[in-house]
Amino acid sequence: MKKVLVLGATGSIGTNAIEIIKNLNQDFTLCGVQAHNSKDKLNTIANQFKCPSLLTCENNTEEAFNNFILKTQPDIIVNGIAGAAGLMPSKVALENKIPLALANKETIVMAGSLIKKLAKEKNTPIVPVDSEHSAIFNLVEKIGKENISKIVITASGGPFREYTTEQLSKVTLEQALKHPTWNMGPKITIDSSTLANKGLEVIEAAYLFDVTSEQIQVVVHPQSLVHSLVRTNDGMLYAQISDPDMKHPIYNALTWPNNVPTYLEPFELFDQTMTFFKPRTKDFPMLNYAFECVKIGNGATIAFNAANEVAVHAFLNKQISYLSISKIVYEVLQSDWKTEITSFEQVFQLDSKAREIAMEALKKFD
Repeated sequence: MKKVLVLGATGSIGTNAIEIIKNLNQDFTLCGVQAHNSKDKLNTIANQFKCPSLLTCENNTEEAFNNFILKTQPDIIVNGIAGAAGLMPSKVALENKIPLALANKETIVMAGSLIKKLAKEKNTPIVPVDSEHSAIFNLVEKIGKENISKIVITASGGPFREYTTEQLSKVTLEQALKHPTWNMGPKITIDSSTLANKGLEVIEAAYLFDVTSEQIQVVVHPQSLVHSLVRTNDGMLYAQISDPDMKHPIYNALTWPNNVPTYLEPFELFDQTMTFFKPRTKDFPMLNYAFECVKIGNGATIAFNAANEVAVHAFLNKQISYLSISKIVYEVLQSDWKTEITSFEQVFQLDSKAREIAMEALKKFD
């Protein structure tokens, strides 16, 4: 019986993880749950599973997470926390030598080199839960890193992939919150529409799989059936294909390193259509910004994430227009971010600095 601690228990990842645990109660038990501010939902889950809970809007400290891990004694931690707030819990999990099923992109985007180093020092695995990185993780394991020349990350393209430049200038918040394929939280839904989410995944892939920006390619695949591909040295492409359901990568992370039968419905090829397109980076510049940040280094990836979080928050509050999101990120990236990252304290300092610059930039685009 594997004990699972779920962080971000009331969000999309957390909800799916708990459903898997419920369906496989002979293999998994929920030993603890965390949420940031959904107190009623958190208490309902904790009471249902008779497990401890942590509400971080009341106690969001490293000590609190450390004590929570000591109290719950998990065999694996699912980190489904949204945004930069997910970094510190990932750090605490690895410091306690708890395997990490990681859905929080910002952990790697902000502190990729430090997190990878910590995981190696503690001999503790990080298993990605993002559908794209889960696919790459599995393909790399099966094919061998030394045999792979390029990683190909798929993107749905979001709801506006066929919009003209003029149409994009008139996008409303309500339109941006309607994703054509995935059911996600508001922040990641906006990120998907701007391709910022795909930019974050490019950065994450560079750190997780130790590849350069030149070894990563993004392709728009509206059906979201192919979750990513790898190209081997001989030029062949290998893909992981499944229905667009986050339960698949979560199940994979919970059962890794074993490949075990699942109760989830298998994917059927019959009557399926799969199309692929080049991303329109002129109209969706966030993707190019992310590639440039990978080349510059970790200071720039921290700034990219922080600026985007500030801008998306402003858009969700109807303070700025849709196209102003990428303009604010561009403005922040004009500062010098060529800094070698040597500590987590430095990560949080640069994160704060980027947010301050982004807040100033907001005044230009309100």
